[in-house]
Formats: sequence, C-alpha cells, structure tokens
Amino acid sequence: EAMRLGAYDYISKPFELDDVAKMVRQALDRNSINGTGAGKRSARQHTGAVGLSHMIGESPSMQGVFRMVERVADSRATVLIRGESGTGKELIARSLHTHSSRADKPFVAVSCAALPETLLESELFGFEKNAFTGANAQKPGRFELANTGTLFMDEVADIPPPIQVKLLRVLQEREFERIGGTRTIKVDVRMIAATNRDVEKAVAEGQFRDDLYYRLQVIQIFLPPLRERREDIPILAASFLEKFNEENNRNLSEIAPESMELLLNYRYPGNIRELENAIERSVVMAERTSTLLTPDLLPLTIQRFADRTGN
Repeated sequence: EAMRLGAYDYISKPFELDDVAKMVRQALDRNSINGTGAGKRSARQHTGAVGLSHMIGESPSMQGVFRMVERVADSRATVLIRGESGTGKELIARSLHTHSSRADKPFVAVSCAALPETLLESELFGFEKNAFTGANAQKPGRFELANTGTLFMDEVADIPPPIQVKLLRVLQEREFERIGGTRTIKVDVRMIAATNRDVEKAVAEGQFRDDLYYRLQVIQIFLPPLRERREDIPILAASFLEKFNEENNRNLSEIAPESMELLLNYRYPGNIRELENAIERSVVMAERTSTLLTPDLLPLTIQRFADRTGN
C-alpha cells in the first residue's frame, strides 16, 4: 500500500543492514537523476521535448530518445531500455509511465541484481502464508502491487534462469501463482525493463533465454553515454549547480571557462551520475561568498584527467 502511495521501495523483515544501505543508495541515486526543485526548473528551461520537462538534453541523440518516449509511452508494448550505468534508465522508465494513460496508477520498481534468487522470486510473485520458513503471513509480489500500472525491472539481464521461465509466462499469459499457492492471479501490468549488459551476448552464451529477450525488446530505447553527448554537459552542469546551490545555501552563479573545459574533456565512466556528483562536490567545497566554480573545486579525477591526456 505504501508503494501504491508513492514509496520508493520496502524491505521485509528479517533483513541485513547491507540490504538497507543498498536500497537507500538506490533511492538516493534515483532522486539525484530525477532532480528536485531548482533542477526541475532548469530542465524545463533547457529541453526542447514537449511533455518531458523533467528531462534535460538538447543533443540530437537525446532529442531522439524524447521523441521515442512520446511515441510509445501510451502503448502496452514492453520496452527494454539499454545504456551504461548512470545514464538515467529509470528516469526514462518513469517518463514512459508518467506520459501514459496509467500515470495515476502504481509505478513499481525492482532492481533484479540487488536480490538473491530466492528473495527475488518472492519479491516478484509474492508468497502464501507458511509457504516456507519465516513466511508468517501472505505477501503480494511486485506484479500484484503494479496491477493496472507499470512494473520497472532494472538490471533484468541478471535474472537467474529459473525465474526467467516464470517471468516469460507472466509476459505471455499475464498470470502467475504466488510461491506456495495454487490460485492463478491475473494482472494488467505494463512491463518496462532496463539493462547495461550485452543481452545478445548473454543469449548466445546461454545465460539469458532468447524467447524472453524477444518478449522484452518489443521496443528498445538506447541511452547514449554522456561522453557521446558532450553538448549536453553545460546545461546538465548548470542545472545541477542550481540544485546544489539551493540545497547547500551556496551562491555559485557561474562555471569558470577553465572549469567547463575540464568538464567537457572528461570521459565520465559514471555518466550523468558522476557529473552530478562532481558538481555537488564543487558546491560543497566552495566558500559561502564564492560565485565562481573554479577548477580547484572539481574532483581530482577530473583535474588529473586533463593532465594525463594533455588537454
């Protein structure tokens, strides 16, 4: 019920502290990529895609992504979002949901790689009371929670083979049974999946079912890495600067040309998330009276990258 009302996720007891920490990190990452407050206002100012105001990008590749989102958002077709870690795959998934007729219905997310096989199965399909040791009450799974809405499965290529079989059935028949149950439960769920892995390679190596892959990739959306859309770096940096100024009571109003050159030349293995972290670090390290983001405020990885490459 909490997830239906907008909670990011929940953890069942008993749990490990590491699981809690990982879930909190994922929630923070999602919030960072989505942006809040001033960050959203900057997005509205910079993006050229109607109805996708919380997303930022003027590069041709991102404008193509925005057009694709608008085109397929209101269909029931399964979407597979592909791209490196930190490119904003969950943000795209939420945009697909927000701009569909299911927008007022639940959006439920699950990270497939964050859960061991036994826990992932129970999280997806739920379980009946006494289905196994510790099952003291009936629990609905994510498919039930997402009924009439959208289920987003991140890192879907990491799903173990036994669960792939059950997932294929849900996609084909839109029905399943809880663990330990015999009653067939029918659901109306729009499925969106994401992965940063080479799925074709996983299929060729027998790690991922080819029939499931074909079911998932009815529509594919490819998110480019930040190093391939460098023209978006200035507007992303400006948006993050505004956001973290507000959060940290700072007054950095401008990025020095030398700093921008460093930002433009860096490779960003962590993509948008890494750029955001770099701007946050710079804002926090700045003097309260400073108005200019100078190169010395940027992380050493970005400063030293220029020294190594001679830029």
